[in-house]
Amino acid sequence: MSKRCISSAGAPAAIGPYSHAVETEGLLFVSGQLGIDPGTQALVPGGVRAETERALLNLSSILAATGLGPADVLKTTVFLRDIGDFAAMNEVYASFFPSEPPARSAFQVAALPKGGSVEIEAIARRGER
Repeated sequence: MSKRCISSAGAPAAIGPYSHAVETEGLLFVSGQLGIDPGTQALVPGGVRAETERALLNLSSILAATGLGPADVLKTTVFLRDIGDFAAMNEVYASFFPSEPPARSAFQVAALPKGGSVEIEAIARRGER
């Protein structure tokens, strides 16, 4: 089994020793994306809605770097600092996956890096749509 580490200039730099994504055997494992602006390396202002949109844009950039898109995502995991933000996150999330959304889990966590409100990771696959 071989693996290929993926990096995207359209996503913020990793804030730790990890790759944006790793691809192996047709599967792409995308590291959790925060609502960080790639240009400033800071969280976007505006709370969970703005951070969710930016996190999904970062995720999209990483998918695009491998020739994949939202339709190729099989599973996401959403980490929320406050589960009370679930509905607001869902509204933005639904616009990113308008039809046949991937399987998903969502959890409240004690804290996220940089004080973020939301972090989203994904598993996608290469293949027929």
